[in-house]
Amino acid sequence: MLPIPFYDPEKSYEENYKNGPYGAFANNKKFKQKEPPKHDFFGNKVFLPFGIPAGPLLNGKFVKAALDKGFDICIYKTVRSRNYPCHNWPNILSLNISSNISEDVANNGIVGHHDYKNPHSITNSFGVPSKDPDIWQKDLSDCVNYAKEGQIVVGSFQGTTSPEHDSKKYLNDYVLTARLVKETGVKAMEVNLSCPNEGHSNFLCYDILKSQKLVERIKNEIGNVPLVLKISYFHDDKRLEEFAEKVGSIADGISSINTFPAKIIDENGRQALPGEGRIVSGVCGRSIKWAGISMIKRLNKIRKKKGYKFKLEGVGGVTTPEDYFEYIKAGADSVMSATGAMWNPNLAKEIKDKI
Repeated sequence: MLPIPFYDPEKSYEENYKNGPYGAFANNKKFKQKEPPKHDFFGNKVFLPFGIPAGPLLNGKFVKAALDKGFDICIYKTVRSRNYPCHNWPNILSLNISSNISEDVANNGIVGHHDYKNPHSITNSFGVPSKDPDIWQKDLSDCVNYAKEGQIVVGSFQGTTSPEHDSKKYLNDYVLTARLVKETGVKAMEVNLSCPNEGHSNFLCYDILKSQKLVERIKNEIGNVPLVLKISYFHDDKRLEEFAEKVGSIADGISSINTFPAKIIDENGRQALPGEGRIVSGVCGRSIKWAGISMIKRLNKIRKKKGYKFKLEGVGGVTTPEDYFEYIKAGADSVMSATGAMWNPNLAKEIKDKI
């Protein structure tokens, strides 16, 4: 039987936010580092360039627990410039998929259920909820100050569409939120350009010119604070190279991948997640590792070819120490685990034990 996950998928987002984390993340035991920090993460020394990406670390309680368990790079859940509600429960389902996800599999539909005995792959559909800045700014700042030597807390953010879907207001909101995050004192920031839970599948990272304009504006706003771009999977090599060419000299890092969008159905073939616009949801876990590895290899090739200096953050399907080392070999400068870490609070320790 698997350990109790630190985020309980059978409880609502608000219940988790208020009462979590759960399992071993709630036992107050701290991992003790044996060696001094020696790995670089945007000018900051960390014990291991490994951590938990934006998503499951809902607030300061989750972040502090992750730091205590030896996850040295913790990304506070993506925030917005104003309060934004979560999608209706359920927000996480286990998936009936035993192999690598593909476009055909994603389009045909994957059965989601509540049996978490073997959650190698899950779907998550939250809609990027956020508290008001009055709440998350103080909480995030507290997390930044809690991080000990060899650890770092990163602030993740995104813009929110206006009711009239005004593109200018949308980009302005990204910049506003970037400024609010910077005010917390974070030493690195991550902008979400790839959310499959908003705007259906219209990821901002696929609009290359708009992404370039936005990244330029954000960097002008935050100055020397390192900026990482969180992107989705690119199927076309030429489009990926074009994206890297437009932002490669501006951004400090690229994080890939977010989730892989797929049609999620129940055993009767009906939409599994209730509510409008939720037939497609992001898949994460073991079945998307191939896509994350592929993106890191391709981006690393582009980086070497063009002489770019941006760092690469590998995300997707990291559930074992071997997955971490595979990402590093592919060219990642740092690695993240969400699904794997949720069900294995000792994953960071297991990786460190093998080094």
